[in-house]
Amino acid sequence: MKQLNIAIAGNPNSGKTTLFNTLTGGNHYVGNWPGVTVEKKEGSRKFGQWALSITDLPGIYSLEPYSIEEIVTKAYIIDEKPDLVINVVDGTLLERNLYLTTQLMALDVPMVLAVNMMDELERRQIKLDAAALSKSLGVEVVMISAQNKHNIDKLLERAVTVATDRRDVQADQRRSDVVDRIERDATEEDASQRRYAVIQSILSVCLAYQTVKYDERTAKLDRFFMNEAIGLPIFFLIMAFIFYMTFEVGGIFLDVIDRFFTNMLTPAVVSVLGSAGVHDWLIQLIGDGIIGGVGGVLTFVPNIAILFLFISFLEDTGYMARVAYIMDRWMTHFGLNGKTFVPMILGFGCNVPAIMATRTIENEKDRLLSILINPFVSCGARFPVYVLFASVFFKGYETIVTFSLYALGIVIALLAAVVFRKTLFRENESHFIMELPVYRMPSVKTLGIHVWERVKGYIVKAGTVIFAASVILWLLLNFNLSGMTNIDSSFGAAIGRAIAPIFKPLGFGTWEVALSLLTGMVAKEVIISNMAIVLGSLDGDASFLTALQSLFNSVSAYAFLVFVLLYTPCIAVVGVIKRETNSWKWTFFSVTYQFVVAWIVAFIFYRIGLILF
Repeated sequence: MKQLNIAIAGNPNSGKTTLFNTLTGGNHYVGNWPGVTVEKKEGSRKFGQWALSITDLPGIYSLEPYSIEEIVTKAYIIDEKPDLVINVVDGTLLERNLYLTTQLMALDVPMVLAVNMMDELERRQIKLDAAALSKSLGVEVVMISAQNKHNIDKLLERAVTVATDRRDVQADQRRSDVVDRIERDATEEDASQRRYAVIQSILSVCLAYQTVKYDERTAKLDRFFMNEAIGLPIFFLIMAFIFYMTFEVGGIFLDVIDRFFTNMLTPAVVSVLGSAGVHDWLIQLIGDGIIGGVGGVLTFVPNIAILFLFISFLEDTGYMARVAYIMDRWMTHFGLNGKTFVPMILGFGCNVPAIMATRTIENEKDRLLSILINPFVSCGARFPVYVLFASVFFKGYETIVTFSLYALGIVIALLAAVVFRKTLFRENESHFIMELPVYRMPSVKTLGIHVWERVKGYIVKAGTVIFAASVILWLLLNFNLSGMTNIDSSFGAAIGRAIAPIFKPLGFGTWEVALSLLTGMVAKEVIISNMAIVLGSLDGDASFLTALQSLFNSVSAYAFLVFVLLYTPCIAVVGVIKRETNSWKWTFFSVTYQFVVAWIVAFIFYRIGLILF
C-alpha cells in the first residue's frame, strides 16, 4: 500500500485528539481543557489504497516558539515535512482558532482545514459558509464532528486528494495573498493585530454572525460554578462527594476481591502446587509473595476506577478548566497563577503526566517551580494506602480523612511555592491566560476509555513492577547469608532495622514499616503489597488487620499517611523530573527536600496528635 504521513494540529480543546482517536481507533487520553496533549501521539489507518500514518501534535495557540509545545509542533512540520497537515479548529471559536491556521498557511505545507463541532454550530444556529471560507483562505475546508464521527470519510478523501494531487494554482495564490496581507510591512508590535484584522474580514463574509454568541447554557452554569463567593466551596464539596462515593461504592467490592485472593485463589494455587510436588519455598514464594503482594494491590481496583471515573467526568465536561480559573485569584497570593494549578489537578491521577503538563507554562522559572511542588499533590498510587488505613483506623470517617490528605498536599505545595518564590525564584510570575471551553456532556465511550486507560495502567503496574517487587521482597524477607530463614533474621528485616530509627520520632519506627516505606519509592502501591507480605495476610484478613493494628494507633496511623503523602515520589516521577529539568541538581534537590518536608510535617502532626488525643 502507498504511505501518507499526516499531522494533526490545532488549539487545545479544539477536538484535535478526539479526531485522532476517531481516525486511528486508539485509546488515548482526551481531556476537555488545555494542556493535556503534551507530546505527539502516533497511530495508523488504512483508507482505500493508502496506509495513513497519523501524528497528533501538541495542542498550541500559535507557532510563535515560546512554549515547548509550540517548538515541538513547528519543528515537526518544518523538519519532518508531513505529506499533509489537518488543522482542526473549533467552529464555535473560529476567530481565535484561525490565528494558528494563518500561521500554518505561511509554512506552505499541504493542508486541510477541519472545522469541528458542526453539531454545536447547528444547535446555536450559527451558519458557516464552508465554500466561501475555503475560497477566502485558499485551503480545503471540511465541516466535521469528531466526537459524533460526522464527515470523517469526507475529511480523509479531501486529505488524500490534497496530499497527492497537483495543488490548485488559484487556491495557492489566494492562500499566498492571505499570508501577504498579514505579513506585508508588519512589525512584531502589530503583527497579531493585523492577523486578527484579516481573520475578521474573512469571517465577515463566511459567518452569519461576525461574532459568535457565548453559549447561554455555559453562561448560566458559569454564574454558579465560577461565582467568587461559592465557586471554591463548590469545588471542595464536589471532591468530598467523590471521595465519599469512592469509599462507599468501592467498599462493596473491596471485601469480595480480598476474599477471592485470600480464601479462594491462594488456597487453590497452594493445593495444586503441593499436589504437583513443588518445593515448599516456591509454594511460599507464589502464595505469600506473588499472590499476597499483587493481590493486595489489585484489591483496590474498584476504588481506583470510581475515583478516575469522577475525575475524568469533571475534566471532560469542562469543569476543571473553571477550577483553574477560580484558583487563579487565590494562587497569586502564593506567587503562582491559575495555569500552574492545571498540572496540580492532573496530579490527582498521576504525577508523571502532571509534571509533563508543566510544558504549557511559558515562563521557565514558573515551570520549574511547578515541577518542584507537583509531587506533593496526592496521586492515585497513594490512594490504596489511604483506603486501607482509613478503613482500619478511622472507621466511619474515611471520607474526612482522605479529603484532609488531598487538601493537605495542596496546602503544602502552595506553602513550598511561597518559600521558593521568595528564595530561589524571585522573578515575577507570568500572567494567566486560558480559553474556557463550553460545557459538554462527555460520551459514555469516552469516559470508558479514560477509566480503562487509568485502570489498565494500574493493573499493568501490578503485573510488572509490583510483581517484580513482590518477588524481590519475599526473597529479602525469607533469606539471609545462611540461606532460608525466618522473617526476623532476614535481609529485609536487617535493612528495615537499619533505617527504622529515622521514623521512630514519627510514631512508626518498626522495621516492618520502615521497609515498606523504602520499597514505596519503587511505586507507592508497593507499600500495601509489602505490608501484605510482611504481616502475612495469607492467614486470614483478621490476622492481617490485627498485625497492622499492633504497629499503629490512630495518631501514628495518620502521621504515617501524612508521610506517605509527602515523601520522596516513586522512581517514575523522579525520572520525569530529571527529564523535564534536564538537571541532576534539581532532581536530587527535589528528592531530598520532599523527604525532609514529609518528615517535619509528619512529626508535627504526630506530636500534636499525642497532645490532643
